[in-house]
Amino acid sequence: MIVFPNCKINLGLYILQKRADGFHDLETIFYPLPLQDSLEIVQNPSPVTDVEFTTSGLDIPGTAEQNSCVKAYRLLKKDKPELPAIKMHLHKVIPSGAGLGGGSSNGAFTLMLLNKKFSLELSEEQLLHYALQLGSDCPFFIKHEPCYATGRGERLEPVNLNLTAFKIILINPQIHIDTKQAFSKITPNNARARIKELIEKPVDQWTDFLKNDFEEIVFDQHPQIKEVKENLYRQGAVYASMSGTGSSVYALFKKDFQVQLNVPSHYFVKEMSFFP
Repeated sequence: MIVFPNCKINLGLYILQKRADGFHDLETIFYPLPLQDSLEIVQNPSPVTDVEFTTSGLDIPGTAEQNSCVKAYRLLKKDKPELPAIKMHLHKVIPSGAGLGGGSSNGAFTLMLLNKKFSLELSEEQLLHYALQLGSDCPFFIKHEPCYATGRGERLEPVNLNLTAFKIILINPQIHIDTKQAFSKITPNNARARIKELIEKPVDQWTDFLKNDFEEIVFDQHPQIKEVKENLYRQGAVYASMSGTGSSVYALFKKDFQVQLNVPSHYFVKEMSFFP
């Protein structure tokens, strides 16, 4: 059985305060994108170990045991010992460490695929519980619809936001951003208008209001990422922003607008429509 874990972008990202548990309260809009990995799981009839994990496509940092797909299997296996041994293959298309939630999506989709393939009969609420143990933004990929996210990113409220009138261009300059390091340098600010209210403004006004708190930090360390954003605006973007803690930058363009990009050949560039 095969599924196609997709990525997301952040429409605005505010860090509000540091919590007693070491995490941060934030707010953002998670919006799904149709850039997808491929994940296949089959039952292993002659297992050497409980999960045999292989990959192809883009490089994935870390060992197999550190991968969110394997972690998701192990998480369910603890509570569902009847879960059989499997072979799992991930073909990676979404860049890692890019602010797109690719790893979180892989973990969440693994939970959903195991649930369906082996008839575990887990409810959405149970899947959300397991997903949160994998990562703060993993529950969003269980929901898979535009959501206003608060708390660590796990409190999700669906929003009525449709961007299908635009196309999106996504550029990743192949720079891996360390999320923990980025958070360590952030200065929280809880005295701003809520992002949920800001997205009600026309999209062509977002550039004046809708911000990502990590841009200043990341742009200072990696000016080439800042240049990507500025280049997209020069090309006529209606709105452009870095996603998450970076390093991906996306831009919204009117659907019939012809874009002439000039970026280094090793950059990851993808133009696409939004999910209908």
